[in-house]
Amino acid sequence: MLRLSRRIVARLVALLRADPAGFRAGFGALLVSTATGLIAGVTLGSITGTLDRLPGLLLLVPAAVGMRGNVFGALGSRLGTAAHTGAFRLSRRRETLVGQNLEAAVLLSMALALLLAVAAKGFAAAFGVHESISIADFVVVSVIGGLIPIAVVMGITVGITALSVRREWDLDNVTAPVVTAAADTVTLPSLFLATNLVSVDGVTPILAVLCAVAGVVSLVRGMRSRMPMLRSIVRESVSVLFVAGLVSMLAGLTLDGRLEPLLLYPVLLVLVPPLLSLSGSLAGILASRLSSKLHLGLIDPHRFSLRPIAEDVVLVYLLAGAVFTVLGLAAASLGEVLSMATPGWVDVVEATVLAGLLATTLAGLAGYFGAVVTYRLGLDPDNFGIPIVSSASDLLGAIALMLSLVILGLT
Repeated sequence: MLRLSRRIVARLVALLRADPAGFRAGFGALLVSTATGLIAGVTLGSITGTLDRLPGLLLLVPAAVGMRGNVFGALGSRLGTAAHTGAFRLSRRRETLVGQNLEAAVLLSMALALLLAVAAKGFAAAFGVHESISIADFVVVSVIGGLIPIAVVMGITVGITALSVRREWDLDNVTAPVVTAAADTVTLPSLFLATNLVSVDGVTPILAVLCAVAGVVSLVRGMRSRMPMLRSIVRESVSVLFVAGLVSMLAGLTLDGRLEPLLLYPVLLVLVPPLLSLSGSLAGILASRLSSKLHLGLIDPHRFSLRPIAEDVVLVYLLAGAVFTVLGLAAASLGEVLSMATPGWVDVVEATVLAGLLATTLAGLAGYFGAVVTYRLGLDPDNFGIPIVSSASDLLGAIALMLSLVILGLT
């Protein structure tokens, strides 16, 4: 065991020396995710009036935000694999590898926005959310609120991919944090802009019908496309993305049912978006790296072995320890500046690091086994790794935060 530990440390040191720019880029991307996550947390804390006015909307928020990160995180993972194998080429032609991937991401975003809106209404009814908004309202907010994020996050994904290839960064360390941060920052405000269209007489029903048609057409077009790669991506992805959205809705229910300790110390509520985002990003880095190794034949999908993934796991935990410490300090500082009630600097940092490492561990396990199982089934792990770890991190991150508060005696 001691020899294995020494070998892991030696390989990690060699990895950092061989690609210091890539490591710095990954850590920098996580810091960006931390900053934007905190912005999203403050935004979430400032729209409580909208949530009160539109009962049930909170169920849609984590699923809609997470879905955007899932779709474009998986896009970034596929482009990362293409870069590793030398197949990445920027082109405006639809039939190229990049063109088919981009169109698949757009079609999936539109189709999933509709499906998650319907699911949110079903969850509201099943879990007894009283006087929840109508299904037409859910559809309008979900689909129209997703239009701006599609354009912005897709542009960022392609841009960071091209920049990483040019700078020779490891895309697996960069894409997941940047894309997740962009999705969190852009989607949340966009959704709440779309709430202004809710319950407008004569407008909401018409918009809902148009949005439903757009969602159905997007799904059918993707499933029946004549371009094989596009069709394969949509067919493989739609089910797992939908299930991931349902899991994220459970995260919303978890937080909604246990708001008292978070309301007692509002600074902990601000922690929620960046904590969930970072745990998903870190597990996404691991899933992307494992996916690339599976494609390159460096991991045997039929036999579990720590040896080929040891340096990846250690690297993720090294990043996690640093970035969650930064997040805890930043949240505590923000609480002081905004005069928010706080249990104290030490407690905030301890809760953040404990919850973050626990969520990253559980989501990372989900990502590993998800990637291996899908590869063994003959499916592309790039289509499954990011959605699996992102949705898992939403639910597990919410649970981990609550557990850390209990362990530290803050509830």
